[in-house]
Amino acid sequence: MTSALAFSLVFAAAVLLTAGLRLWLAARQIRHVRRHRGAVPEAFAGRVSLAAHQRAADYTIARTRLGIVEFLLGMLTLVAFTLLGGLQWLHEGLVSLLPQAGWWRPVLLVLLVSVIGGIVETPLDWYRQFRLEERFGFNRMTLRLWLADQVKGLLVGLVLGVPLLAAVLALMRSAGDAWWLWAWLLWVGFNLGVLVLYPTVIAPLFNRFEPMPAGPVRERVEQLLARCGFASRGLFVMDGSRRSAHGNAYFTGMGRARRIVFYDTLLNRLDGPEVEAVLAHELGHFRRRHITQRIAVSFLISGAGLWLLAWLSGQVWFYHGLGVTPAADAEALALVLFFLAAPVFTFMLKPLASLASRRHEFEADRFAAEHSSARDLIAALVKLYEDNAATLTPDPLHSAFYDSHPPAAIRVGRLAAA
Repeated sequence: MTSALAFSLVFAAAVLLTAGLRLWLAARQIRHVRRHRGAVPEAFAGRVSLAAHQRAADYTIARTRLGIVEFLLGMLTLVAFTLLGGLQWLHEGLVSLLPQAGWWRPVLLVLLVSVIGGIVETPLDWYRQFRLEERFGFNRMTLRLWLADQVKGLLVGLVLGVPLLAAVLALMRSAGDAWWLWAWLLWVGFNLGVLVLYPTVIAPLFNRFEPMPAGPVRERVEQLLARCGFASRGLFVMDGSRRSAHGNAYFTGMGRARRIVFYDTLLNRLDGPEVEAVLAHELGHFRRRHITQRIAVSFLISGAGLWLLAWLSGQVWFYHGLGVTPAADAEALALVLFFLAAPVFTFMLKPLASLASRRHEFEADRFAAEHSSARDLIAALVKLYEDNAATLTPDPLHSAFYDSHPPAAIRVGRLAAA
């Protein structure tokens, strides 16, 4: 058995294993949520109505079913690009059309693969927004606004992504065996730059940000920031209600560009003490250095991934095993194949990432209980669970794989103990 055939078989087995596991987890989630649909969990009795609990269950089941369709289409696209030779066919077509294209043909190859993936995903995105979210009362977006977001997202991706992609491919082609290290440094610098630019340049392209109005809520927020010694470039309210009824609050940016942003939907739903408690939780992430840790871990993982890509790009069996013959543009082919295949082999690591994220959430909740009120945070969370139709009864195993936040009952139970 050749190395290429062996790798093809390993890849096919990984695809089947990942597909089977994900479909099994989705089936577990649907069964578990449906089984507990008829009664509000004891921890939320008197706080969440049965109608709201059943709406959340139905919303979760609908999203899970749509996720199954999305995953299956993604798997078909992956197999078509690799084992069925789609990427090789696309590459050969580009070479025949543009035999002397130079440096920008490999860039175009990567962009075409991304465009094809986007064409597959866009109908599902439309369905999610205008059918699923609409059915459960969350969608507030017009078709015109949705199309504008798609165009803006595409343009931002091209403006930021094409120069980065061209630079990485150039390093792969001419920087020698250590190209991955230079590409990693470029990637780190690029991401840090985006973190600085996002609040003031990128985010305003999609949403309107207004200073948080003066009043009791702002006073409570400023007092909390003073108690915690937190400085930011301002408190802002985002017009999230233009697109969705979901509510949220978050930090954005870094250094002097750091901002605190509240969705207008969240401020309309929570009272002053609850807003303070939610912000205290977000401050907990900052004070416990969770954001810094996550950025550092993501950079380490990206460095390891680029090193692995550098090694794989020199192995003929890697290309042949995934249906490609790298006669030209080998750098672009290696890059595309790596990012197509990597999720299949790393899916089993998702529980580790979810576990780390949940620990951070518990630590941020403890910080909020110490610097604000655990009772107010519980009240805010219950409102947000209800308003966002978040299920109170997720399947434990499905949750361990996919949920970055602890299940509602466990989280509220710990806060109640605090």
